[in-house]
Amino acid sequence: MLHAVIRSLATANPPCYLTQKEAYEVLDRRLSLEGKTGDLYRKLFLESPIQGRYLAVDHIDETFETSQGKLTERFLKQGRRLALEASRKALAAAGVEAGEVDAIVVNTCTGYLCPGLSSYLAEDLSLSSSLKFVDLMGMGCGGAIPNLECGVGLLARQAASRVLCVSVEVCSATVYLGPEPDLIVSNAIFGDGASAALLVAAGQESPFPRLVDFESGIFPEYREKLRYRTQCDGRLRNVLSREVPVIGTEVITTILARLLSRHHLGTEDIAWWAVHAGGLAILDRIEKKLSLPTSAMQWSRRIFTSFGNMSSPTLMFALQNLLQQGSPRSGEKGVLLGFGAGFSGFGALVVF
Repeated sequence: MLHAVIRSLATANPPCYLTQKEAYEVLDRRLSLEGKTGDLYRKLFLESPIQGRYLAVDHIDETFETSQGKLTERFLKQGRRLALEASRKALAAAGVEAGEVDAIVVNTCTGYLCPGLSSYLAEDLSLSSSLKFVDLMGMGCGGAIPNLECGVGLLARQAASRVLCVSVEVCSATVYLGPEPDLIVSNAIFGDGASAALLVAAGQESPFPRLVDFESGIFPEYREKLRYRTQCDGRLRNVLSREVPVIGTEVITTILARLLSRHHLGTEDIAWWAVHAGGLAILDRIEKKLSLPTSAMQWSRRIFTSFGNMSSPTLMFALQNLLQQGSPRSGEKGVLLGFGAGFSGFGALVVF
């Protein structure tokens, strides 16, 4: 049995917000969209369930940058800002001073830095040089769950007493323009954001859930269906197969079955569901396969329509929405579920 609880949870987005109509108009002015490509852009942007997305740019033209060096600079600048904002909010909500944090775990997949973002976050928060720190790279959209698992591990072996778990993505630093449908879909759904969760040992009072157990799985036979491919110029090109909703559903339900069976639980025992909002199609499929009520995925659907897919922090946005808008009762069980590049799947069992 794990012994950790989420003490506080916060999220952050950059100031720039574009509706889908505004985003389409920006692209049309730049690309003069026409023909079948233009038709697909119009369908995906103007008929989208997504209302709008946040973009970490100082000027919208930055989304058309093709120099990987400049893209990495933007990732560092904006990712650092987002991570710091989410972290400060989480610490303030918990009533904890930054100096009391003795471990941080940071995950991202939208930019590569060495040293990682943990170095910059530690500096910005003026954390101790004896800090325990971990950077997780390449976990994709599911990265928030292994981040939490890593944080719980630090608490379990008493290497730390307060762990700040930060997921931050600047998806707009990986915009890759092209006529291929998966690129157009990617450019139509992804946005930028960050989340920060402060973990402490269980037993401390918290309105947030206790983390009970984790499960994960990797399915390399589907690797080419969902991944970043590094191009010759160093840029990241998203690969997003039309099969992702089907594969993702199979992966997530497989992970869920392993997790629940270990605790002799069924889906009927789970009252609350926070699932990575990669798209409405996969949320619909998961609901149908597990015979869940349509209300089960409402928290994730609300995040997708309001923010788009922000990659790894999206799940934590959904959990935050569940906690703010739902009414979990003490003792009720919930699950966190995500999937990402690899093809990978992740799950966490929680108790409120």
